[in-house]
Amino acid sequence: MTSFDRDAIRTFRFVRCGFDAATGVAELAYAFDDGPELVETVTVPGAPFVLDDQRAAAVERALRLLHLIAGVSYYKAAVPGQIRIDGYAIDAATAALLEQVYLNGLGEFAYRNGLDLHGRIRFPVGVLAEEAVAPASAAPALGLAARALVAIGGGKDSLVSIEALRAAGVDQVVTWIGGSQLIRTCAERTGLPTLNIGRALAPALFEINRQGAWNGHIPVTAVNSAILVLAALLTGAGQVVFSNERSASYGSLIVAADGTVTGEVNHQWSKGWAFERAFGEHVEATVAADLHYYSLLRPLSELAVARQFTKSDHYDAYFSSCNRNFHILGEKPAQRWCGLCPKCHFVFLALAPFMPKTRLVRIFGRNLLDDVSQAPGFDALLEFQDHKPFECVGEGRESRAAMAALAARADWREDVLVARFVREIQPQLDARELAVDALLVIDGEHRVPAAVWERVSARFAA
Repeated sequence: MTSFDRDAIRTFRFVRCGFDAATGVAELAYAFDDGPELVETVTVPGAPFVLDDQRAAAVERALRLLHLIAGVSYYKAAVPGQIRIDGYAIDAATAALLEQVYLNGLGEFAYRNGLDLHGRIRFPVGVLAEEAVAPASAAPALGLAARALVAIGGGKDSLVSIEALRAAGVDQVVTWIGGSQLIRTCAERTGLPTLNIGRALAPALFEINRQGAWNGHIPVTAVNSAILVLAALLTGAGQVVFSNERSASYGSLIVAADGTVTGEVNHQWSKGWAFERAFGEHVEATVAADLHYYSLLRPLSELAVARQFTKSDHYDAYFSSCNRNFHILGEKPAQRWCGLCPKCHFVFLALAPFMPKTRLVRIFGRNLLDDVSQAPGFDALLEFQDHKPFECVGEGRESRAAMAALAARADWREDVLVARFVREIQPQLDARELAVDALLVIDGEHRVPAAVWERVSARFAA
């Protein structure tokens, strides 16, 4: 590939996208200026797919939406000021959704790289000559089955959703993207049908990164959501279910040296309610009226989800929420928790109030709260002299309430970090804001279909 100069690039192009029903492979092509194509592939098992005209048209609409959202992985390499879409056109509503996804989904990326993307990301609105026909009408219902594709990431949240849907009698296929053996093992533990979708980034992206491209966090849940929408249409499923809780909608406060709050960045923006609502409504309006995208856990806090998980030990030896695990420890590691990252810290703390101490220590292999070297990590979760880490962790008030609950228990209060909390941090807090029960209330907006919510809400409340 030719040399990559991010500062010289003026245009990011969505070159083309296509889907081969015979192989189940979607191709998504991008380019910078007039440079070589960057081609990503997504492979949905089960081919060949036989699609009638109406289903094929919906697949084409879902494919274009995936093409546009997945482009964020490549756009960020240079963040040029112009965006061009070759081969098809989008309307104002689609452009507005994409600008929201790119601006907010790249919030942490922009913050870490010192970039201001406000006003820079503009998707072109218009119709090509060959598409200058009647205005787009509402998407039709396709007669999709009530079956759900349920996204699994190997952590506690998706397992809580899977078991709640199982108890509610919802037909489901446990679905994941990529080659993680850990996720596969966890998915197989459910005993349910599985679907493992392949995604291969354009190989040239890695060379671009080596040549100095901008790099950082992308809204991967938005990309995965678009992939599962395509897979749902191909397999005839009428529900795409994620497991993002209420806490995902809250970001990390950015505090200046003088202590003033200068903004908020949400590491997990595409797991939040704003994305779920906008994306779900867009899919029903433009792709298929009977394809429902939602998070089953949206009205729950992280602590409420943790409490649900502790009701069964079926997955104790299989689940892992450790980000370092997926990145550096290799496939199917014997030890599934590094014990050092924010995710390990938070999951340990969130489970502790609801689980026997011996069981929790057995899961993690050690007691993280009896290790003084872990103090800075837990301080960040508590938002004590630090802001919430850029990770998928709960709100500071949840961590403070969990720690206060442990401080009241004889089996935890002598552990070094719990004792330190009692001595140094708790006296500075309002005791009225430390009640765990108040954070277990099921509350807030959600998109769960009424028939499903009626069956799962009683389980969540118990």
